[in-house]
Formats: sequence, C-alpha cells, structure tokens
Amino acid sequence: MSEGLNELNRRYSYVPPGGGQDCDWSAGHAFARVSAADAGGQCALMEDDLKADFRLGTRMHRGDDGTCCIPGGSADFFGDGDWMAAESEGCSAVRMLMVFRPSGFDQLLAKLARMTDADFEDGAGMRAPEEKFDIINIGPAPSRPQQER
Repeated sequence: MSEGLNELNRRYSYVPPGGGQDCDWSAGHAFARVSAADAGGQCALMEDDLKADFRLGTRMHRGDDGTCCIPGGSADFFGDGDWMAAESEGCSAVRMLMVFRPSGFDQLLAKLARMTDADFEDGAGMRAPEEKFDIINIGPAPSRPQQER
C-alpha cells in the first residue's frame, strides 16, 4: 500500500507554523505563507502584521487580482478608488491576509528585502521590480473626505 501512496501526484504544499519567507520593515512584518514556488506561480498568500501607523499608498495592478481579509485590528485604506475600513475594538495593530493571483507580491517583497537605502532612493531602480511584479506605486493615498469617516 505505501508504494502506491508514493506514486501519488502531490498537489499540495505544506508550510509549517512560523514558516514562509518574511520581511520585517518599518511599518510591519510581512510573511509569504504560500509563495509562488509553493503554488506553481498561481497565487501567493501573504500575512501582514501592520503597525498602527501603517498607511497604504495608491497602487495599480495591471494583470493580477488581490483579495484582502482583516481578521484582527483596525485598518483604513484606499484601494481601487474606494476607501475601505475594518474596525476592531482594543487593537492598535492590524493583521491582514492577502491572496494575490497570480503570485508576484511575495517575489517583490523578497527583492525589496535585499535592497539598500540607496536602491530605494533610485526611482528608476524601483520601477523595474514594480513593473516585473505588477505592483506599481502611484503615490500617497488621497485625503479621506470627512463625511466618509
């Protein structure tokens, strides 16, 4: 019986607790829980533990889809032309799960983790990975209209 099990075509990846590539940055800590390598490039599952002062700038995705879930904390961010808010009492930070299809954000984080301060200052140097991974930063989020808060 075990010989037959060894011949099965495995169609899953296992990421153990605490596993996945991580990137510790000034506004939080991001983990690639399911990476491009784990899912054959089809998707990536990211977990972000964001600090209370996190602000997501305006970004553009030309060919990928993103789905966001906020299981804890409070967040207020601008995406695809709309303001979105998630409120939880007693939390000063945010835990956010994001699924990107196809993958790319996990690879962008890996690239960013290897960059120096000088690399971040170089506008042309930043555009290349943004274009490659389809996450183009446009600028800061616009001010939220008072009546929407």
